[in-house]
Amino acid sequence: MLERYMGIEREIHPSVNGIKKSEFHLGDARQVASRLLDEYQGKVQLIYLDPPFQTGKQFQVRVRVGEKEWKTGGGTLTLNGYNDDLPRDEYLQMMREVLVLSRSLLSGKGLIFVHIDWRIHPYMRLLMDEIFGEANFLNEIIWTYHSGGCARRYFPRKHDIILMYSKQKGYDLHLKDVAEPNPEGKQNHMKKHVDADGRIYRSIRSAGKVYTYYDDDPVIPGDVWTDMSHLQQRDPQRTGYDTQKPLRLLERIVKCASRPGDIVMDLFAGSGTTLEAACINERRFIGADINPLSLQTTRRRTENFGAEYVYPSSEGDPVCKARAERGVTFTRVNLDAFELENGLIERKLTGLDAVDSWAAGYLRGQCFHAFSFETRSSKRPALKGEMEIPVYEGRLMIRVSDVLGRNFYYRLILSDET
Repeated sequence: MLERYMGIEREIHPSVNGIKKSEFHLGDARQVASRLLDEYQGKVQLIYLDPPFQTGKQFQVRVRVGEKEWKTGGGTLTLNGYNDDLPRDEYLQMMREVLVLSRSLLSGKGLIFVHIDWRIHPYMRLLMDEIFGEANFLNEIIWTYHSGGCARRYFPRKHDIILMYSKQKGYDLHLKDVAEPNPEGKQNHMKKHVDADGRIYRSIRSAGKVYTYYDDDPVIPGDVWTDMSHLQQRDPQRTGYDTQKPLRLLERIVKCASRPGDIVMDLFAGSGTTLEAACINERRFIGADINPLSLQTTRRRTENFGAEYVYPSSEGDPVCKARAERGVTFTRVNLDAFELENGLIERKLTGLDAVDSWAAGYLRGQCFHAFSFETRSSKRPALKGEMEIPVYEGRLMIRVSDVLGRNFYYRLILSDET
């Protein structure tokens, strides 16, 4: 028998890499940050914020539906991402609150990066000077790219700005961790040589000493980043988010501003790029976003690393068919069908096509512990609809997440249960 359950408050996926759990919170950045203060005040090493840019636009998320679209690429279901239309004074008040909370969450050696563009840059610079202190300003990083339109009434705007501040003078920064070989070699006035191994180097004599520099030695990037572009429409990294940033950009920030095991926070997580960058570089993440599709995307990108997801059960009344059979040590769980309510979308989805991911596990208190889960991806476009989980204490449950970003929990009542 299948019974809808509405009392879930959080879901835990076990960690498989030994790193203490990460977290994702569905909700407004200010509310989430306020809740986190009790546990994390002064403990976060790196905060990256990519807030709305005051564009006045409605941004969308393109969602892939079913096995066929995950195989071929490109989503056909377009859903609302977020409205970037807050009046200027309300927007600045919102960011003031987020930045004040962020400063409280940062450790004494912590760093914050705020990613914006020309629309809000002058306001944000003054706001951060006020909250973090002008003396703690470190960099105005210019990220340049070549994608986008071609303006005719002004020079094309082809860069974003990333403001970098510390909380105090004794901050922790690791620039050597992001040094990279210069593919063009060094272009300067030094004398060029080639050593016995064929490596090019340049030398200069100064104060009676000879200084030697190899062209292929790693170079720390400056504050103008020209070596990574926007994601193209067909880029394999694409998740469907309009404003998604490249993974390489966030990896550079994560690696220079934190160490393995540190906490990396993103309160406007969006497509989850910061959180994935934290995972693959052995950092813990704390992510938040107001859009349920952000939770869905983050779960897909980080499912192999373990995390706790905090969000309420969704409203709605889809049709779900599932069953379970308990063995001696394992219980087999089958998700047979899932159908959206009539009128939610124009298309008719059958079988498991309306399902983006699902998990089986046990309810303990108000927390769902996922023992097994599967999520559609380009590498695993099909859902098998069958799992085996160990017999364990607690109520047998499944979580089903649909293509609209909604999450539903069901209790599976076995024939030997009363």
